[in-house]
Amino acid sequence: MSANIYLSIGAALSAIVAVLHIGCIYFGATWYRFMGAGEKMATLAERGSVKPTIITSFIVLVFAIWSLYALSGAGVISQLPLLRWMLSAVTAIYLLRGVAGFFLYTNPLGRTPGFWLWSSGICLALGLIHMIGLKQVWAQI
Repeated sequence: MSANIYLSIGAALSAIVAVLHIGCIYFGATWYRFMGAGEKMATLAERGSVKPTIITSFIVLVFAIWSLYALSGAGVISQLPLLRWMLSAVTAIYLLRGVAGFFLYTNPLGRTPGFWLWSSGICLALGLIHMIGLKQVWAQI
């Protein structure tokens, strides 16, 4: 069986998102602002608070795990436990976040409307990529 291209792409994109979040930790407030984390997170980073690092590290871990599960579903690495459940959950979270963000456009909750638009589009695309890949491998996992 060859690797599933959609889940492989989904894995790569989730890994890129994880690396971008590592950039926020490393480069600090400028990156938190650019990535749309909100002024509160940027200000905390400027003040040397450990809170943004802890929160962002957790986010990095989540995206790294999601990337591994997509690689597993794609057949690139060994099958991980609860593979169907995890890939279904990841797909649902990406799709729900993608759709929900468009509703936050008018009430941005400390972020810019632009952040909600582009990040929701990205999440929706990732969810669709995962959904297509998951549908293709469902019988094999």
